[in-house]
Amino acid sequence: MIRKSFGLKDKVRPALEAAYHSPLVEQIKAGGYRLEKGRISVRLAREFGFCYGVDRAIDYAYETRAKFPDRQIFLTNEIIHNPQVNIRLREMGVRFLSGSYAEKVTADEIGPQDVVIIPAFGTSAGELDALEKRGCVLVDTTCGSVMSVWKRVEAYSRDGFTSVIHGKFDHEETRATCSRALRHPGGKYLVLRDKKQAQAVCDYIRGRGNREAFLAEFCGAVSEGFDPDRDLAAIGCANQTTMLSSESMEIARGLREALSERYGVGEIERRFRHFDTICSATQDRQDAVMSLIREGMTLMLVVGGFNSSNTGHLAEIAAEFCPTFHIDDVACILSTSRIRSKKPHSSEIIETENWLPAGPVKLGITAGASTPDRMVEEVINRIFEIAS
Repeated sequence: MIRKSFGLKDKVRPALEAAYHSPLVEQIKAGGYRLEKGRISVRLAREFGFCYGVDRAIDYAYETRAKFPDRQIFLTNEIIHNPQVNIRLREMGVRFLSGSYAEKVTADEIGPQDVVIIPAFGTSAGELDALEKRGCVLVDTTCGSVMSVWKRVEAYSRDGFTSVIHGKFDHEETRATCSRALRHPGGKYLVLRDKKQAQAVCDYIRGRGNREAFLAEFCGAVSEGFDPDRDLAAIGCANQTTMLSSESMEIARGLREALSERYGVGEIERRFRHFDTICSATQDRQDAVMSLIREGMTLMLVVGGFNSSNTGHLAEIAAEFCPTFHIDDVACILSTSRIRSKKPHSSEIIETENWLPAGPVKLGITAGASTPDRMVEEVINRIFEIAS
C-alpha cells in the first residue's frame, strides 16, 4: 500500500497548473477577495475550493500516471466529486471500477502488474481486502480526516458501542465508514440522514417508537441483524466529514439527552461517546460563507459538483439568507435571465428566470472542496461577460 508521494510533483506540476490553477482567482485574493467590474462587485469567500486532502489526492493520481506510464491504472470510484477532474483522469487513461464513470471491468480482472488508486473518500474494507488479494499496486489517497473517523468507529465497535453515523448512506465515504464498524465481531451501525431521522431514533430510545416502523424507516441504513431494542442502548456518534457541522452537533446532543432520560445521567459515560469528526476544511468553508453573508450579498453562487456533499451544504447555508444558486460549472449560467442550478436540500435540478437582478449587484461566490480555481475563474468571467 502506497500512501505517500512518488517524488514526482515537479514533473506533474505544469499539467496540474494548466488544468486547475487560476491567475484571476489569485488576483482577486491579492485584492482583498474583491473585484469590481461595471455593475458587478464579486466577493470571494475567504476559504473555498480545493482542500489539502483533495489537492493531495489529485497530485498522487497524476504522479501515479507519471510513475507507471505503461501500466493499466484504475480508480475504485470518482477520485473527488468533480466532473472535470474525473473526466481529465479518464482522458489520461485511468479507468474507473465503479460509479458514473465505470467501465466494463471488475476487480477480478485486475492483476499484479496493474495499479489501483483509492480515492479521497476511501473505499470499503471488503473492497480493499479483495484488491490486496489480487496483488496489484495500491495507491491510497484516502483523506486523513476520513481515516480518523474510521479509527473512532472501529474503537466504538471494539468497545461494544453501536456507531450512529450522520451521513448520506449512498455516499462513498459513509459506506466505507460503515464497513469499518463491522471490523470487530458484533459491530453495528446506523446511518442518520438528518435531524428528522435523528428525532425518530431519540423517540425510540425514550420508549416512544414502534419497532416495525423504525426498521422500515432505516431499512438499508443499518447493519445486518440490527435490533433497535438491543443496539441503541450504547452508541458512539460519528459523521461523514462533509456534513453540516451544526446539524451533526445538534444530533449528538439530542442522542445524549435521550440516553440520559432513558438510563439516567449516571449511566451516560457507559452508554454514549462522541467526537467531532467534521473535517476542519469543511468547517472553515462553512464559516467563510457565513462571514460573506454578513457583508450583505445580493445573491450567492456556489460552484461544485451536484453530487458533492460539502458543496451542497454550503448552498444550504447561504440559501437561508439570500438567493443562492448551486451550479456545477460555467455551463449552468445560460444567460442574464436564466440559470440552471441544484435546489438546496434537494437533488432536483431547476432553471430559474431573471436570476441576475438589474442594477448594482454584490455577488458572493464560494466553491466546494472539490472545485478547482480554474472553474471559479470561468464562472466569474462568464458573469462579467453577460452583465456588461
